[in-house]
Amino acid sequence: MKLLSRKASCNSHGQDSSYFAGWEEYEKNPYDEVKNPQGIIQMGLAENQLSFDLLESWLAKNPDAAGFKRNGESIFRELALFQDYHGLPAFKNALVEFMAEIRGNKVSFNSNNLVLTAGATSANETLMFCLANPGEAFLLPTPYYPGFDRDLKWRTGVEIVPIQCTSSNGFRITESALEEAYQQAQKRNLKVKGVLVTNPSNPLGISLSWHELNHLLSFIAAKGIHLISDEIYSGTVFNSEGFVSIMEVLMNKKYVNSPVWDRVHIVYSLSKDLGLPGFRVGAIYSNDKMVVDAATKMSSFGLVSSQTQYLLSAMLSDKIFTKNYVTENRKRLKQRHAMLIRGLKNAGIPSLESNASLFCWVDMRHLLSSKTFEAEMELWKKIVYQVGLNISPGSSCHCVEPGWFRMCFANMSEQTLNVAMQRIKSFVNSISDGNDITSPNQQHSNKNSRRKSFSKWVFRLSFRDRESER
Repeated sequence: MKLLSRKASCNSHGQDSSYFAGWEEYEKNPYDEVKNPQGIIQMGLAENQLSFDLLESWLAKNPDAAGFKRNGESIFRELALFQDYHGLPAFKNALVEFMAEIRGNKVSFNSNNLVLTAGATSANETLMFCLANPGEAFLLPTPYYPGFDRDLKWRTGVEIVPIQCTSSNGFRITESALEEAYQQAQKRNLKVKGVLVTNPSNPLGISLSWHELNHLLSFIAAKGIHLISDEIYSGTVFNSEGFVSIMEVLMNKKYVNSPVWDRVHIVYSLSKDLGLPGFRVGAIYSNDKMVVDAATKMSSFGLVSSQTQYLLSAMLSDKIFTKNYVTENRKRLKQRHAMLIRGLKNAGIPSLESNASLFCWVDMRHLLSSKTFEAEMELWKKIVYQVGLNISPGSSCHCVEPGWFRMCFANMSEQTLNVAMQRIKSFVNSISDGNDITSPNQQHSNKNSRRKSFSKWVFRLSFRDRESER
C-alpha cells in the first residue's frame, strides 16, 4: 500500500454506499424470466430501455450513418484518425438544436458555448474542477443522486453541504433551506462556491418549479456564487406541466449578459433521454468563456469518439425522427410510470407525485419497524434478499427521513415489472399477516451466510453515513 498514492489507497470513492451494494447483490443473482425466475430484479438502475425500437428503426433506414459513410463513400479512415477535442462541429450543432427542441424551442443554445464530455459524470466533475478549489463547497438539495458523492468530491476535493428538503412540502427547495445550508457551510469554515441541482430531480422524479428556480437565481445573485443545473432528465418529463430549463428563467428574468448569466452552467447528456449511457455522450453549457475554455482543455481526458459523434449528428439532424422520438418516448414513459404507480397502490404503497424521469420516490415509512435509519436498512435488506428487488434506500440519497426508496421502472419489460409488483404486494401482505415471506434463494445456505455478513456490513455503513452527516 505504501507504493500507492493516497487517492488510490483511500476509501472516499463512495462505492461502499448501499446504493452500489444493492447493484453488487443483483449482479450475483440477476433475474431472468426463463433462466433465473427467482433472481433479483434490478430496480436500482435508471436506464431508459423503452424506445430502443425507434433508434434501431432509424439505424436500419440510415445505413450510411451506421456504416460510417458519407454519400455512399466510406469515411472510416477520416473518423479513425485524431480529431480536435473541441468536437465535430456538425455534432455540436445538432446537439444544441436537440436541447432546444426538448425545451419546446423556448430557448436557444450557441454551440460555441458547448463542451463535449464523456457523459454527465465527466461534465459535473469537470465543472467542479473549473469552479471550486479543494476544500471549497457546493450546496445540494436532499435527497440527491448517490453518485454525486463520487462524481463531485472524490478527485476534486470539493465538499458537499446538504440543503435539507423534507416531505412536508413535497421535498421542494425553500429560501430558508438554502440559507440554512449556507450558514451551515460557514460554521464548518467552508467557502461556498455554488449550488448544484438536478432538474428534473434524481431521485424525486419531479421537475423544479418556476418558484424554486427564481429562488435559486436570487440566492446565487445575492451570494455571488455559481449555479449548476444538471438537466440530464429534461426530455423525460411526461405530463402537462412540462419542463422549465434554468436558461428559460434566466432569459425571462432579464439576466442575459449580467454577472449571474455567466455564473449559471447546464449539464446535459444523451444517456437518459435517448437511452444511450453506453455511448458516453455528455455536455457542459456555459456562458462564461473562461469556463468553456478551461473545460474544453480538460475534456481531452474524456473525449467522445469521432464515430459516436458522426453517427449521432446524423440521427439528431433528422428533425422528423427527433420530433417523433421525443413525443413517443414521453408517451411510453408516462404509461410505464402509471403502471408502476398502479402496482404500488395495489400493494398499499404511496409515492411522491411525480412528472418526470425513469423512477419514482416511494414512501414505505408505514412498513418500518421504527422511525429510524436502522429500520430502513432492515427493510431494505428484506426487499433485496426476500422479495428479490434491488431498490435504492433513501439514506443512500442522504434523505433526512427514513422510509423513502427510489424505484426505477424504465429498464425492464412490462412482464418483469408485473413480477416485481406481484412480489412487493406479497411482501406487504405477509407483513400485514404477521408472517415473513420465503426468500427465493433460501435453499442455498452459502447465500444465507453471505447475507448475514452483508447485513452486518450494511448496518456499520448506515451508522457511519448518518454520523458523517451529523
